[in-house]
Amino acid sequence: MLIRSLLATAIASLLTPANALAAEPKPGGDIIVTYQNDVATLDPAIGYDWQNWSMIKSLFDGLMDYNPGTTELVLDLAQSYELSDDGKTYTFKLREGVEFHNGREMKASDVKYSLERTANPETQSPGAGFFSPILGYDAVSAGDTDELAGVTVIDDYTVAIELTAPNATFLHVMGLNFASIVPREAVEEYGKDFGKNPVGTGAYELTDWTLGRHLIFSKNPDYFKPGVPYIDSITFEVGQEPMVALQRLERGDVDIAGDGIPPAKFLQFKNEPQFESLMVVGDQLHTGYLTLNVTIPPLDNLKVRQAINMAINKDRIVRIINGRATPANQPLPPAMPGYDKNYEGYPFDPEQAKALLTEAGYGDGFETELFVMNTDPQPRIAQAMQQDLLNIGIKAEIRSLAQANVIAAGGAQDQAPMVWSGGMAWIADFPDPANFWGPILGCEGAVPGGWNWAWYCNEELDAMGDKADAMVAEDQQEERAALWGKIFTDAMADAPWVPIFNEQRFTVRSERMAGDESLYVDPVHVPVNYDYIWVK
Repeated sequence: MLIRSLLATAIASLLTPANALAAEPKPGGDIIVTYQNDVATLDPAIGYDWQNWSMIKSLFDGLMDYNPGTTELVLDLAQSYELSDDGKTYTFKLREGVEFHNGREMKASDVKYSLERTANPETQSPGAGFFSPILGYDAVSAGDTDELAGVTVIDDYTVAIELTAPNATFLHVMGLNFASIVPREAVEEYGKDFGKNPVGTGAYELTDWTLGRHLIFSKNPDYFKPGVPYIDSITFEVGQEPMVALQRLERGDVDIAGDGIPPAKFLQFKNEPQFESLMVVGDQLHTGYLTLNVTIPPLDNLKVRQAINMAINKDRIVRIINGRATPANQPLPPAMPGYDKNYEGYPFDPEQAKALLTEAGYGDGFETELFVMNTDPQPRIAQAMQQDLLNIGIKAEIRSLAQANVIAAGGAQDQAPMVWSGGMAWIADFPDPANFWGPILGCEGAVPGGWNWAWYCNEELDAMGDKADAMVAEDQQEERAALWGKIFTDAMADAPWVPIFNEQRFTVRSERMAGDESLYVDPVHVPVNYDYIWVK
């Protein structure tokens, strides 16, 4: 289930996660993590990249979070919540005695301020839209007011949040970094520099940031979760070239190579026993896909799109990236609720693909364009697709462009017949199938500048999605996941995509690092859950 009974069980599951305690943790120790690039910001309302996501999660907390290493939603700063009979109002009871890093106790007024700050267009938060279900969001977004009408402080430890309609994804939104609780006085003190001087309630606090060199996180001795974090300090060294960082890790000078394993070293790490124990692999909420613009002829012909689905050799593409993925047959990744493990999808069948083209009136093939990001290995993947398409008579000219240009072309209805999403492929913001629909396959994303590059709009499936998201009761969650699964497989009957692969995440750690492997490829605290790993 996506949303389970949290009132009675959440505290135990949050404070003593079974996977984190697979071996007895040892408190203490200092570790070094390397990155090639400096961190842009540690402001939870602003940060939105894979590098700073887990850092921010270790500095801040929200009302909700996830059981470490899993997609299981649990309470965090909220001690409990109640949902109104109409499914529109969540009343959260906060934990008492939780302190910000500046020593002040966190109160319900901080929750209201933090949500309003992120929603306010002056903050320029890339996550503001996630708060659109909250009553009054439109007025804040338009600049008519600074206050969310739906957020009410009842007392110091109780806050009510009213939505415009029941929404089963709302608790997940409260687990996003964008919903982290911050103290108004610190934001006002530092202004635009709050991202360089973050103050939260998290397991760690920032104690030094020397631009271009390092960031140092120190253990929060007053953290409200007993016993964590285990590590005393984390030094994030920046400006470290990935190959050099990996060599340092092999010598024991580095504990986690944040940029992962460079392609030139991947097979060595994968195949040699002395490195095998250092590499951790895990699934992520990711799908790489080829979009087929359903509004551009001849891709507006269903049989043509089905033929393209049957023409692509996905196993060969996975080999191009050294086996770092598994072939996909549907938009949802296997780790996502709603994934239909019984769905077989389109087989790799070039002869049947040719027959479909003939039925569609394109027995002699046709010419088209394939847009791709110009960073390796994406052009090589596009070339493999190009060859597969040529085998059935389709001549696809590759347009290899900078990422921004590919995104712009995909967001213009008549520019990009096909787009390979590699380097830009969708990774879920939260573990709910709704996040894989609206922005990239739903009608709301099929707009200029949107991310639905297939320009696919099925209003019937959109309505099914709305129905699924209105299922907020605990006993409806299994039915809701099944409904979402049907939405995605029904969409595949229209073939707006060729799902190519579900890329796996690889993290490399030193021999002295411990903690369940899932913490090093955490599907939500991307990439590493620093709060629960420890030093042997």
